[in-house]
Amino acid sequence: MTAIPAPIRKSLGAAAAEALLEEIAGVVAAAPLFRPVLPRWGTPFSVMMSNCGTLGWVSDKSGYRYQPRHPATDAPWPAMPASLLDIWSSVTDYRFPPEACLINYYARGAKMGLHQDRDEADFSAPVVSVSLGDTARFRLGGVTRDAPATTFDLVSGDVMSLAGETRLAFHGIDRVFAGSSELLLRHPGLFASGGRLNLTMRRVTQPDI
Repeated sequence: MTAIPAPIRKSLGAAAAEALLEEIAGVVAAAPLFRPVLPRWGTPFSVMMSNCGTLGWVSDKSGYRYQPRHPATDAPWPAMPASLLDIWSSVTDYRFPPEACLINYYARGAKMGLHQDRDEADFSAPVVSVSLGDTARFRLGGVTRDAPATTFDLVSGDVMSLAGETRLAFHGIDRVFAGSSELLLRHPGLFASGGRLNLTMRRVTQPDI
């Protein structure tokens, strides 16, 4: 079986990560974190979520989807910060901008099971993620759930792009190393226990070419 190639990775550096956190704190203040649930069963996720951009990803008993408004406040999602668009451009040559940035907040004990990102129309568009705060153990598999997987750590400021052969790879977060970063403690009113933010940018619709 051919191994999935390693994803593209780079680091923002501490100063840029701190500046990005300030922008995301403003987003979360305007679009509060909510706890999604799994379709059909209604089981709560261990992570809390928000979004920015023209569309945001949500999950409830009726299914997974993108929508233009916050599920609790019914307000439009805040605009995506220009710094995120710059990060997107720095790790991909995809011609069109992302439409959604999913903000996952991992408090103590939160994790994310293996999954594929398949709710988007154009799989040639990459999925670009940014880690802020605590270090996380990331698991990357293949295009089937039972394919061999590898693990590596994502630290604060890490940027990763899943594109090409890795675009539909199964991936997840096995654990977060609580207390490994103090970055999120700068905003205890939003992120009371510190923890980790993962910012995942995606193109949702098929571009008009």
